[in-house]
Amino acid sequence: MALHVGSALTDLKPKSDREKEEESEDDSEVLEESPCGRWHKRKEQVNQGNMPGIESTYLAMDTEEGVEVVWNELQFSDKKIFKAHEDKIKNMFQNLMVVDHPNVVKFHKYWLDVKETSARVVFITEYVSSGSLRQFLKKTKKNRKTMNSRAWKRWCTQILSALSYLHCCEPPIIHGNLTNDTIFIQHNGLIKIGSVWHRVFAHELPVPDDLRTPLKVQREEHRTLHFFPPEYGYLEDGTAVDIYSFGMCALEMAVLEIQSNGEKVSEENIIRAVFSLEDPNMKEFIEQCISVAPEKRPSAHDLLFHRVLFEVHSLKLLAAHCFLNTPYIVQDTLLEEKTKRIDHQGVFASVPRKGHTLISWRYSQVSTMELDKFLEDVRNGIYPLMNFTASRPHMLPRGLSQSQEDLPAAKTPTPEPMEVETRKVVQMNCSLECKEDKARWHLTLYLKLEDKMHRHLSCDLLPNESCDTLASELVQYGFISQEDGPRMALFLEEAFHKQGVSLH
Repeated sequence: MALHVGSALTDLKPKSDREKEEESEDDSEVLEESPCGRWHKRKEQVNQGNMPGIESTYLAMDTEEGVEVVWNELQFSDKKIFKAHEDKIKNMFQNLMVVDHPNVVKFHKYWLDVKETSARVVFITEYVSSGSLRQFLKKTKKNRKTMNSRAWKRWCTQILSALSYLHCCEPPIIHGNLTNDTIFIQHNGLIKIGSVWHRVFAHELPVPDDLRTPLKVQREEHRTLHFFPPEYGYLEDGTAVDIYSFGMCALEMAVLEIQSNGEKVSEENIIRAVFSLEDPNMKEFIEQCISVAPEKRPSAHDLLFHRVLFEVHSLKLLAAHCFLNTPYIVQDTLLEEKTKRIDHQGVFASVPRKGHTLISWRYSQVSTMELDKFLEDVRNGIYPLMNFTASRPHMLPRGLSQSQEDLPAAKTPTPEPMEVETRKVVQMNCSLECKEDKARWHLTLYLKLEDKMHRHLSCDLLPNESCDTLASELVQYGFISQEDGPRMALFLEEAFHKQGVSLH
């Protein structure tokens, strides 16, 4: 008996650092590569949000950008069914790729992998390493009874900004699965909404349930049923479904937790939670969102201007975005240095009044630390400029496009042709340094692409090179798109002229 207990204790002994390191190395083993070689699938599986439609999600590495991503697999057991609806599947994924918002988990790429009897769609999405809203609220509840109102407003603004963007697409994109499990909070306070494609997969793919194993609609868990409105499942989904779900998320963020009767949250507990709110504006805001009648729920765009949220003037936000989009604001330190150079006695705004003294505001009246924090929040995407623009549709492509990587093999042993870059460059910066022999120049390029990706490129300039040849090589090797070639050549020419660089 003693020996048996001793054996059990031995089995429960904590793992050594070496054993943990070996397990970590085992998880990082590359199982598969994308046809282009850029994406490397690892052994470690991840669970990023409540996505019943996707069973296989793995951690992967983007070898071009050096960041971790999520490798998702959508399996079709019947090839004939897949082939019959292949065009619609391609169109659906192509539309998802153009969804671009700082508060929505990014959909990077997809490709088809068709076998003799089965098929699968592999798609790459942004990896959010931070926890979900549910996890964050659970940790916060241990130390607090209510959420900080300022944090609550910032979170609501970001979620609504994402919903406003999705709902203004043409056709509108309904999330349909917005809960505290599909909202993520990063360390800098940036909100990311995941599972945007969940409803598209579960409702729009025309494949019978008995043949699409990963897309079988699972019964919602009891703990999340209260996020769905009363009309859910009875009426056709509309944008009001997401507004109701958002209202429940906003309520849970405010009270940290809605008490449940076992696993299910009752209507009485929801009413009790709303009644416990002390701020009348917050209470009215949430009550509008969770109205029983769908037609009485405001749009996401209108909610952004509710008095409980509208605390940053649009002119202030526009000025911050203009400041941060200037070419010399590239690195974190430059942002801090620029704000320190401001003349504190300088006037940044004034209001002339006929027959009265001019009203002026000086920089000394504004806290530098608060300004730095606000600029940093804007820079991290917490206050998107699109919140304050007129509501207008974002057109999604209707035509069918060829799959990005429609290749039969999941991994190719031979080198693939150079990948063509299609993303546009939205910001260009460069620096030139003279080499020690003073006979050559070293060029460093900082590029920001339209999907918020950054590229840092550098090379030594040869005497016989020109701006046109440099731009052509960047296009040839897939660093910039064909359309950006002439712009890059002109940008380099202006930069060389300012530095007095001559390559001839």
